[in-house]
Amino acid sequence: MHSEVRIKAAGAKEAAAALGVLSTAVKNAALQAIADALRLETAKILEANKLDLEAAGARGISGAFIERLMLDESRIESMSCGLEALIGLDDPIGQVVDGRRIPNGLEIVKVRVPLGVVGIIYESRPNVTIDAAGLCLKAGNAVILRGGSEAINSNKALAGIAATAAAKAGIPENAIQLIETTDRAAAEEMMGLIGYIDVLIPRGGAGLIRTVVEKAKVPVIETGVGNCHTYVDAAADLHMAAEIAFNAKVQRPGVCNAMETLLVHRGIADIFLPDMCLRFRRAGVEIRGDETVCNLCPEAALATEEDWYTEYLALTLTVGVVDDLGAAIAHIRKYGSGHSEAIVTGDLAAARRFTREVDAAAVYINASTRFTDGSEFGLGAEIGISTQKLHARGPMGLRELTSSKYIVTGEGQIRN
Repeated sequence: MHSEVRIKAAGAKEAAAALGVLSTAVKNAALQAIADALRLETAKILEANKLDLEAAGARGISGAFIERLMLDESRIESMSCGLEALIGLDDPIGQVVDGRRIPNGLEIVKVRVPLGVVGIIYESRPNVTIDAAGLCLKAGNAVILRGGSEAINSNKALAGIAATAAAKAGIPENAIQLIETTDRAAAEEMMGLIGYIDVLIPRGGAGLIRTVVEKAKVPVIETGVGNCHTYVDAAADLHMAAEIAFNAKVQRPGVCNAMETLLVHRGIADIFLPDMCLRFRRAGVEIRGDETVCNLCPEAALATEEDWYTEYLALTLTVGVVDDLGAAIAHIRKYGSGHSEAIVTGDLAAARRFTREVDAAAVYINASTRFTDGSEFGLGAEIGISTQKLHARGPMGLRELTSSKYIVTGEGQIRN
């Protein structure tokens, strides 16, 4: 007997062939149908989410996890608006990437094509179900979704609504599917389905990403951990720096683009840090710092080596004092995850050096790392933030969910 995973993967492969040649109008109509259905079925979605929240509470799950798991009317509306934003974006399929006529008269054109079947393995955030389904649909890909057990009721409701609405709008059956088996064996089977799944995208914590990267036989686009830093330079506007640092940590701490480490130039540390630490403490932030920070901020605990590597996804922050810009860059190079890094400075030379030497998917000058997001970058929704360097890097929107092929037109040419 074939497993649920294999049956759905076979259906997705068949659907991908038909989906890849659909018109933009049909795909856009399906996106609008899903957006409308989410609004219409808000009560059903919230009831399913309530079951997940109750189960998480019974297991003593942390507040940060609950924040990622929770849906409300505004978040459902945000999902609908994200789908409608995709409608307004250009369809990448068929776009000409490059073209030339070579000396023998052959016309060579490189165009965007769908990846085919995209598998998404993700944790806790049920909004990923809709973001992934919408992006894959617009980019002409069938999608197989495998969320975590903690959000299974929410994911079933969302995926069911999306699949039904899309099918009614003319999208092939099995183009959007959820693996309802929540044991790890299902995820591991997805990792080995060469010939059925064209690419896997893990979205979640470090453990999930590492497992998929290490075990998958199917090609993987790695969405990385967000150990993001903000460096406050000696030439910074300190009011601006305080606003940026506070936003980067507190506005929504449970996401991958939130700041996890604040670095401060030694020349301004005694002016900047006492008030900054007090502001963080009033917002409920636990501070772990080096010896200088602990002296300036008595409420801070001494940071361990492990703390500097940690993506907390919570109201916890490591704070360090560095001697200069070079030391800040060296710290980020050692502990950073290649996600998003920021400098606050009024020194143009320092800003240029930071952007040149810091190796990350997104590097900021005088802005919060919280902007590393497909929607904020004008890409519509995103399927994740890629921290790898092959195929895609940074927020993965529509173009990052495509491949390419060459179309070669001749007039009878043969090769000598």
